[in-house]
Amino acid sequence: MYRKALEELKKWKQDPHHKPLIIRGARQVGKTWLMKEFAKKEAKKWVYVNFEDNELAKHVFEKDFDIKRIILQLSIATSTEIDSNTLLLFDELQEATRGITALKYFQEKAPEYSIVAAGSLLGITLHQGTSFPVGKVDFLDLGPLDFIEFLMATGANQLADLLQSKDWNLITTFHDLLCEHLRSYYYIGGMPGVVTEFVQNRNLTNVRKIQKSIIDTYDNDFSKHAPLTEVPRIRMVWKSIMSQLSKENKKFIFGLIKEGARAKEFELAIEWLADAGLLHKVSRTKCGLLPLSAYEDFSAFKIFLVDVGLLCAMNNIPATVLLKGSSLFSDYKGALTEQFVFQQLHTYVPDIYYWSADNSKGEIDFIVQHDDKIVPIEVKAEENLQAKSLKAFVEKNPSLHGIRTSMSCFREQDWMTNVPLYAIGIPGVF
Repeated sequence: MYRKALEELKKWKQDPHHKPLIIRGARQVGKTWLMKEFAKKEAKKWVYVNFEDNELAKHVFEKDFDIKRIILQLSIATSTEIDSNTLLLFDELQEATRGITALKYFQEKAPEYSIVAAGSLLGITLHQGTSFPVGKVDFLDLGPLDFIEFLMATGANQLADLLQSKDWNLITTFHDLLCEHLRSYYYIGGMPGVVTEFVQNRNLTNVRKIQKSIIDTYDNDFSKHAPLTEVPRIRMVWKSIMSQLSKENKKFIFGLIKEGARAKEFELAIEWLADAGLLHKVSRTKCGLLPLSAYEDFSAFKIFLVDVGLLCAMNNIPATVLLKGSSLFSDYKGALTEQFVFQQLHTYVPDIYYWSADNSKGEIDFIVQHDDKIVPIEVKAEENLQAKSLKAFVEKNPSLHGIRTSMSCFREQDWMTNVPLYAIGIPGVF
């Protein structure tokens, strides 16, 4: 399996001033695999420490932050001679008392050690008052496989290469085949364990079983790691995601969680799920000017799940929809399509917002800040070439060039470019 994040890890390692690196991401997106795969390919010497199941290592940071003592204890705990040429892989670091804080002292006192750290719930730990000064670590965010990685994992490397070439005339020739792969991705998603099952056995029944197992794991995390008072609210938010995305206006409505629900009741539940990497918030921006963050409306937002395949599984969307052609893309009022587009954008665009008019007349599904450009993006579930809101927005902001993504082929106009859905996650398409 190939992950683009391997290239980011290489760049990190080659930087002579690199800091300890924390890989952030939801449970089962492949953080452990990524660390080990990177070590196997790029490190002459490495050691893997799982603080969840290594009792000797779990308490190594409790006494003090004497790096020489820590290295000696880790050497004993792993039966490995560790020196400054050894790449240190720290997994489930949140399970080690003061483990996250220890990274600060590695950076300050022993920068010669290269450390990659990960943990299923590190995001939550970092927001619980853990001592972790800003600027002492590097971060790498890891999500599910994107569509290009999915194509490569399933043996369609030539299609992946073709998409990345952006040779639109040739891509159009394979439009139907790419749409077929895209339908598969909607159902299977990009969780590595699920994709591996599909690649090895092509059994969609087993795919769904693994997806359900992952969802059950997340549910177990709610009761094990979340504050007890918040667990019922977390589950209510979690179960409402599809209904939120299935609305025509996808702004998060607290009343869909339960009748009469208010923001104050559920804010902590939403933040817990976001810190765990299980959902993502996309805030409204009030206009299309740089920087978008300066015009953020914190009271209005959309939410998206970690993975489109898990969204299908949570809502028991049957495998038979794969046989219905493009109907998959229009069912559920475009919920799956908008989830997919967010997922692809999230892999390489750090700042994602949406825009809606103050009078609620008109909405742009996504508006992103990419380098020094503002790009408004309208999402269409089918081959719908109407883009009224996008056109009106660009007319009011003539310096912008719009992107419409749909099941239609690539098409360029003076004010807008139509990018096929299967190509929206490719850097350089806008």
